[in-house]
Amino acid sequence: MSSPHYDVVIVGAGIAGCALAHGLSTLPRSKPLRIALLERSLAEPDRIVGELLQPGGVLALESLGMESCLEGIDAIPEHGYCVWENGKSVHIPYITGYTGRSFHHGRFIMKLRESARNSKGVELIECTANDLVYEHPSSQKVTGVQVTKKGEDGQDFKESIHGDLVVIADGCFSNFRNSVMGTDAVKPSTKSHFIGAVLEDANLPIPNHGTVCLVKGFGPVLLYQISEHDTRILVDLKQPLPSDLKTHILDNVVPQLPPSLHLPIQKAFEKDRLRRMPNSFLPPVEQGRRNSKQNVILIGDSWNMRHPLTGGGMTVALNDVVVLRDLLADVQDFKDWNTLRKVLHQWHWKRKPLASTVNILSVALYDLFGADACHPSDEELRVLRTGCFKYFERGGECIDGPVSLLSGIAQSPALLAYHFFSVAFYSIYVMFAHPSVPSPPAPSSNGVANGNGHSVEVTTVGSRPSLFQYPALLIKSVRVFWTACIVFGPLLWSELRWWSPADSQRKLNQLLFSAFVLPLVLFLAVQYQHYLPFPLPWVGLGLGVSSVPR
Repeated sequence: MSSPHYDVVIVGAGIAGCALAHGLSTLPRSKPLRIALLERSLAEPDRIVGELLQPGGVLALESLGMESCLEGIDAIPEHGYCVWENGKSVHIPYITGYTGRSFHHGRFIMKLRESARNSKGVELIECTANDLVYEHPSSQKVTGVQVTKKGEDGQDFKESIHGDLVVIADGCFSNFRNSVMGTDAVKPSTKSHFIGAVLEDANLPIPNHGTVCLVKGFGPVLLYQISEHDTRILVDLKQPLPSDLKTHILDNVVPQLPPSLHLPIQKAFEKDRLRRMPNSFLPPVEQGRRNSKQNVILIGDSWNMRHPLTGGGMTVALNDVVVLRDLLADVQDFKDWNTLRKVLHQWHWKRKPLASTVNILSVALYDLFGADACHPSDEELRVLRTGCFKYFERGGECIDGPVSLLSGIAQSPALLAYHFFSVAFYSIYVMFAHPSVPSPPAPSSNGVANGNGHSVEVTTVGSRPSLFQYPALLIKSVRVFWTACIVFGPLLWSELRWWSPADSQRKLNQLLFSAFVLPLVLFLAVQYQHYLPFPLPWVGLGLGVSSVPR
């Protein structure tokens, strides 16, 4: 029996795979493309992430003509975020006219697969992709995929599915990442895990808003409604994970969450098992280079991942599909590797405005929100975290700018840098205006109970610093600003470089780049200080902190 041949073979019928299959099927060509979409199991998947689509992702879905996939799955409109900490909350609405969606991941995937299956020239095939097929044993050129199928008699058999172009979209646990990238392959780094459960009929602080709860001593907690009666909770826990997850969360995390959530969480933990998912970071390395395989492309989480705190993964994947589809529209022969290499180079940089913004923002926010409030080494991050919360409290552009970046509407790493370092400067300003804020105790420490079952330290804030405190505060200001550069610099560097970070000079390059960022940002801040929404703390010292910011 001859092996089937297609123009494009896509491995993985998830977000990116289904969207790309449908997108390519809509390209105007003299002869419709034959596309094979391979998936190990066509049953509805059950995952705890990939359930929040930012407004930018909704726009990308509309650009692909797949907006109907959001209908009929009990999807919930999302109008922004609520950041909650120690009984206080900040409302961060999306820009007027833009709306996100949250839903059960599996239901959304099934709608995407239905849309792809009904697309012209697309064949959805249930099989397990085992290996890449090459032109000959010593060749770098990929000509297809070896798969395992189940026959009518129930027995497994192997088959090679050939295609001019192979696209790998098999997700975060990709089996093909290293084979495709060769020596340029990067190993994903995992700092923490999300522990997930579904709450029934829970009341969030602000309906139709994603809720981020900042928890003292532990990582952030993310909640959003995914259907009429279901709300997803994701608890971030750093490695190593505690042996008893339920007890740990119930004793240390839940008491610090809004009281309305305590009972739904307890019921959910009694009813269902907890699920966990690694929160991985995988910076993108340009494809089509000398060390990578030919006629094969990675897309989605198989190539680029960021922390899921900001819910930007699907938005990046769908935008990547839109950009790649438009570039491939001009390619007449998918066997022409030289042309495809040029497309990959263009794709790598054309996707940057959105992808880099979301990638950097997700990890930077996690570093701030996930700072260990009880660890002395995280003191500077704690200052930045407090400053970030108070920056949002200012409202206006201090909310509109960051939320336009987070939602995938504003595609600008430069705008992200502006707001990130505005937060850094404002954090220093707050530190001068409120110098007596103590390091928060761990939930188990002795103190005054706040009514939620954990302890807090009572202190007075808002007093002006004395002149004797200025030297120490100035030194601390430098440390805080340097920490901001150390957080932002390497992330920006990971997006600007096009070679593999496996380079032996990686750490030196990142350090030098961070050192370059610090004086550059400082120079620009002094030059353009009149554009900042607050005075710089070191300008005039006492004059610059004459009042407590509102």
